Order: sequence, then structure tokens, then C-alpha cells
Amino acid sequence: MKYVFLTYNHSLEVDSPEHWYKRTTLYSGVLRRLSRANTVVNVKQINYNGKQLYNGVDYHFVSFGKKKTYFPLKLNLHVKNLTPDVVFVQGLHNPLQVIQLRLILGKKTKIIVQNHAEQPFTGIKKYLQRIAGYCIDACLFASHEMGMDWIKKGNLPVRLKIYEVMEVSSVFHTVDKQLAKKQTGVTGSQVFLWVGRLNENKDPLTVVKAFLEFADANPLAHLYMIYQTNELLSAIEEILRGHKSKNTVTLIGEIANDELLYWFNSSDFILSGSHYEGSGTAICEAMSCGCIPIVTDIPSFRAITDNGSCGLLYEAGNQQALLSALIQSQTLDKSAKRANALSYFNEKLSFNAIAAKIHAIAAAL
Repeated sequence: MKYVFLTYNHSLEVDSPEHWYKRTTLYSGVLRRLSRANTVVNVKQINYNGKQLYNGVDYHFVSFGKKKTYFPLKLNLHVKNLTPDVVFVQGLHNPLQVIQLRLILGKKTKIIVQNHAEQPFTGIKKYLQRIAGYCIDACLFASHEMGMDWIKKGNLPVRLKIYEVMEVSSVFHTVDKQLAKKQTGVTGSQVFLWVGRLNENKDPLTVVKAFLEFADANPLAHLYMIYQTNELLSAIEEILRGHKSKNTVTLIGEIANDELLYWFNSSDFILSGSHYEGSGTAICEAMSCGCIPIVTDIPSFRAITDNGSCGLLYEAGNQQALLSALIQSQTLDKSAKRANALSYFNEKLSFNAIAAKIHAIAAAL
């Protein structure tokens, strides 16, 4: 089978194939696995023109203009000329372009679209998404429930096939915990980790408040927070400043992505306070290293934790619910939960698992 992967977004800040390969490690493993038994072409608009074969994938780097266009005739014709069996479009946020793609490809070629955290449009764009839905053969969401919400809101037609497939995976793996702790300097017999932006959607304030209350009775517990943005940092610092258990929370800040391997492997639990996630990259990465997730009870997290069987779920924004989950973590069989997390990652969230599911879906269309 011949797959062509396509995105309508421009990434003109990327000026070399090597830069693109490094930037897309969380997803390119899926293409690499598919290429073992199929022909896989990845078409991407960056500030570079040329073709390269990399890890079994035929990359076509094209640049048809410096601005995004709603009428990408040259790009769509480039895809058509590749004579694909399946075109895999990244994102549901370019419905007009997808409609044109279908008109150019004809009915024979299958179109699969992957949701990447974008939420349903309103207004006229909502109806464009609905029309585009009739041009698509299948749509993938990290959670089937999320896809059905698009249908309920009228952004996608009822007839469209919705499948639950994780959008990204992890390049990380387990390493010896003591070796990892030497790298990170992590201490404490119960190590909790936060990885994410410090914004309202991620809700670090609820997490910190609940953890401090938990730490009052569990002084050996320690929370480390790694973050790429600091919108709520001053508010967190203010909460810590006046609390007797403030030393149980360490604000790390931003680190190099490669170093996360050691942080995940130094930790027992991964925490999240998110109110919405398209998938949950940090949680997926943490699970690949054996971290037990304590995360909010939202559709994407229910999907990637097997409805909480790999860890614990709590109501988003509910400090007392998180405190109860933290207390419950003390009586868990950590070895069994760690094994559950690793097993579920390998079976459902790994590059191999995602590629196998995509191929099964494509073959059945």
C-alpha cells in the first residue's frame, strides 16, 4: 500500500531536512514502522526544496509560496501525481483544502485525517468542516469520545468513521532508576513529576495546592515541576512562600528534551491538572518509562490510561479530588501499576501499535 502523509501548514522557520527530522521525532516513528511493509511518502512545506530517503520514508520537501493559501492547487497536484492509495492529512483545521484535495484525487484514493488537539470551528468554518467530513473516509482522534463530540456538535457528519488512535508516541524507554536519579539529583522516596506549561488549562495551581496539603502528612513525597512557559509561575511561588511544606516542591523550569528520559525514570508518578488535551504527550512519554499517571478525568486521558487502570483519574479543577487520589497513591501496588502502564503503552501507544492500527484502518476502508 502507498501512503502519502500531508500537512497544509507551512513551517518556513525550518530550513533543512535535519531540522525537520529532529522536530518530529514524536511522530516520525509511526511513518518509519509503516514503511517496513508499505511505501510511505511524507510531503511537507518548509524553507527547503528537495527529496530525501530517511529511515525508510521518502520525504518530499516543497515550497510553493511563503504564505499559507486556501487554494493549494500545486500541493494537491503534487500529492495526486504520487498516485497514493491513502492520503493521510494532519489536522482537521484546513477543511477547504481537504475538499479540494478530494476533488483532485477522485473517489478511489482514501483520505484519513488525524485530529491534533484542534477543537471544532464555529460559524461558517463549522460548515466547511462538515462538508470536508463527507470527503474523508476516516478520522482519527486520541479518544473516540472526542470524535463523537465533533459529530454531536455538527462539525462532522454522522456517517464519518471515527477511530481511536493516539496522535504521537514516545522515543523514551526505561532505564535504571538509580542511574536516572544520579543524572537528575532527584531525592525522596515518593517522587511526583509535572511536565507542562504553567497556564490555566494545565491548572498547576490546583496541583500545587493539593500536593502541599498531601505533603503535610507525607513529608517524604516530593514534587518536581518542569515547564516550558511560566504564565502562572508567580502565583505558584506565592502559594509556596507561605506554606510549611514548600520544600517538598521543586521548580525546575525548562530543560532539554533529551533530559526528560532521566526525569521520567527518576519518578514514580506523573501528575497533570489539564482541563483539555488533544492527546497527552507528556503522559504518554512518562508511561513509556514506567511512571504511574495521576491525571484528570478527561476523554484523552481516559483513553491513554485505559480508563484509569494504569493509574488514577480525578475531576479536573477539584483540589479535594486530587488530594484523595494522592492519598490513594500510597496504598497502590506500585509494581503492578507500573507494569500496567508499560504494558498498555507497548500495546496501544507505541509507534508499532499506532502504525499497526493505522494500517488496519486503511486496509478496511
